[in-house]
Amino acid sequence: MWTRWRMTVLLALRVAAGPQAGAQTASERIAQGDHAYADLQAKAALDQYRLALSIEPKNYEALCKASRVEVDLAEGMDGGATHDSLQTNAQRHAEAAISVNSRNAEGHFALARALGRKALSRGTMDRIRYAKLIRLEALEALKYDSLHAGALHVMGSWNAEVMRVNGLERAFAKHFLGAQVFAEASWDGALRYMEKAVRIDPNQLVHHLDLGAIYADRGDKAGAREQLQIVIRAPVRLFNDPLYKKKAADRLKKL
Repeated sequence: MWTRWRMTVLLALRVAAGPQAGAQTASERIAQGDHAYADLQAKAALDQYRLALSIEPKNYEALCKASRVEVDLAEGMDGGATHDSLQTNAQRHAEAAISVNSRNAEGHFALARALGRKALSRGTMDRIRYAKLIRLEALEALKYDSLHAGALHVMGSWNAEVMRVNGLERAFAKHFLGAQVFAEASWDGALRYMEKAVRIDPNQLVHHLDLGAIYADRGDKAGAREQLQIVIRAPVRLFNDPLYKKKAADRLKKL
């Protein structure tokens, strides 16, 4: 009788505790997401970061990391509903991170990167409209961390993308869109920022890939080949590295 009563009480306690008895914390979910991301399982990582946000909607780390992975996943996709949803969520999570902590580089970098990727899928005039905000967020990130390789990369790309816009379109932007900030762009700036990103974080293949593109635009074919070959020969460390390797091989053929 006693044993039966004790088992009944224990069962009742388990039912009362419900799923919370084995629930994981946001920090544990983030750690699982980090493990999945290191294993190149970006979708699984995103699932964990989103679960962390379901527990703590204002968790700064989870917001920044969710935005990062959403951009990563969108980068390798063609346009479509899933692609657009990922880009929208990447921007939303980055903006939420900044609202939680505006004095940290990661949130501003996440927003600059999300907007930068979004702009690349738009026409020239839409890219110009995004340009001021992308630059602003990248510089804000560098204000809090002057050696943030990702933000340096964004600034390098920003300078290069503005310089790739033809002179007539740049003049139109300055006159009709008030984009006077475009006068700050230069090829020297593109090289300076991107070369610094490479020095600080040489294992990021995308830094070498985009530095190679800048060298090619400036007519430095030897420098471009060197950077692209680094990408091709390097081991795969991050989710989009195979994509960058393919792009590097394609660009190398065209030099």
